[in-house]
Amino acid sequence: MSLTDVTKPTDVALNTDLYELTMAQGFWESGLLETQACFNVFFRENPFDGGYAVACGTGQIGDLIENFTFDDEAIEYLKGLEAPGGGALFKPAFLKWLREFHLDVDVLAVPEGEVVFPREPLVRVMGPAIDCQLIETALLNLVNFQTLVATKAARVVQAAEGHMVSDFGLRRAQGPDGGLAVARASYVGGANSTSNVLAGKTYGIPVFGTHAHSWVMAFPTELDAFRAFAKSSPKNCVLLVDTYDVERGVENAITVAKEMEAAGERLSAIRIDSGDLAKLSKHARAAFDAAGLDYVKISASNDLDEYTIQSLFAQGAPIDSFGVGTKLATCDPQPSLGGVYKLSATKAPGQDAWRPTMKISEQIYKRTIPGVQHIRRYFDEDGCPVGDVIVADDVAVAGSARSVDVIDPVMRCDFAGKEYAELLVPVAEGGRAVGEVPSLEESKRRCRESLRRLDPAIKRFLNPQAYHVGLEEGLAALRERLVREELESAQA
Repeated sequence: MSLTDVTKPTDVALNTDLYELTMAQGFWESGLLETQACFNVFFRENPFDGGYAVACGTGQIGDLIENFTFDDEAIEYLKGLEAPGGGALFKPAFLKWLREFHLDVDVLAVPEGEVVFPREPLVRVMGPAIDCQLIETALLNLVNFQTLVATKAARVVQAAEGHMVSDFGLRRAQGPDGGLAVARASYVGGANSTSNVLAGKTYGIPVFGTHAHSWVMAFPTELDAFRAFAKSSPKNCVLLVDTYDVERGVENAITVAKEMEAAGERLSAIRIDSGDLAKLSKHARAAFDAAGLDYVKISASNDLDEYTIQSLFAQGAPIDSFGVGTKLATCDPQPSLGGVYKLSATKAPGQDAWRPTMKISEQIYKRTIPGVQHIRRYFDEDGCPVGDVIVADDVAVAGSARSVDVIDPVMRCDFAGKEYAELLVPVAEGGRAVGEVPSLEESKRRCRESLRRLDPAIKRFLNPQAYHVGLEEGLAALRERLVREELESAQA
């Protein structure tokens, strides 16, 4: 399903920060339309103090690029913007040029559902500098949040140990668009369904839902409410038992379950949304089993996350499924991935070679990686990933599989003799989408398989083992040289 099924194509180009447009005007006026640039999207730290992230949103990049144009309505809006110092913010000739503008970029990206790690490029964008600059905000907006949500969902699904997980976060999500993004990314990350009906229609995600506390409160008694819902939805009957008292709610659910059996139907499950979920689920399981209703499942909700679910199972809670809402939709406790978009190389008109660039920064952890980069993922004999190496072909040592850690140059690995795969794949060439966009089902399967093959030590929630991300030795040497030259120049 495309991005523009839920967003007007004419809105896509204006989904940006104003400075992208003011810089574009500067590039245009400075005669830099022919200057080529290479930018990379990456994040510096794994979210949630974890050992990995799950790439998401990259499957929509091709659609974003093809629809990134400025129509008459957009130009009229930009024409009316005033500069703080007075007068029009944008020059008429620039707006005329912008009206005819179409992106002319080549984009490589990590496929959705693949596990990724800090410092390596999630997306690489190459083309005219002005084109690369204009797409920055929209691209980060697309990839940052969905990668964060997919990662959170993958952690929740891991904690659920094969039990069903549903996204219940729409009402707490950051607006309608946020709700759609949460449902989409949660599904890629492993969730089984969503409560979001629009997401179901838009993306083909299975939808799930039954009734709320208000349903029970609208009837004279809880038993009346349960009976009415069983009559209305006998094939989708999950009873919320905690409106008043869970133990009494379970008794009423048993009564209705027996009545449904007599009518040739079955109560699917109960849901507990408050209280001590471990204690109450044990009570409910024992009561249903004693009544000969062992087929009735128990679902839990109420501010769940991966740690709560893990704790519930550690306490022996007999819970069959989970509705995870607020902490999934808001990615509690980390509201942002912190992905950035940094220039790594430029090429002047008429030149064949790229000039590597890097941000030095007084904060060492903010130093970027120079050159036109791609990623090699190395595998052991069982096909499990053991390390990623960032490579720039114009400086790579021929045949080298030696890697210098991207943060600590003392740490080195040699992957000689190991199989590897290129992680970045083309999603756009010359401003047009290329290749077949994977379905959400394919992305979901890729996520499941990627995590299955990842070392359990990297997936653990507490103090995960660090996965090796390094620079090919030629690229490491280039980075060191550029830092040294810049520091020597500053001291001269």
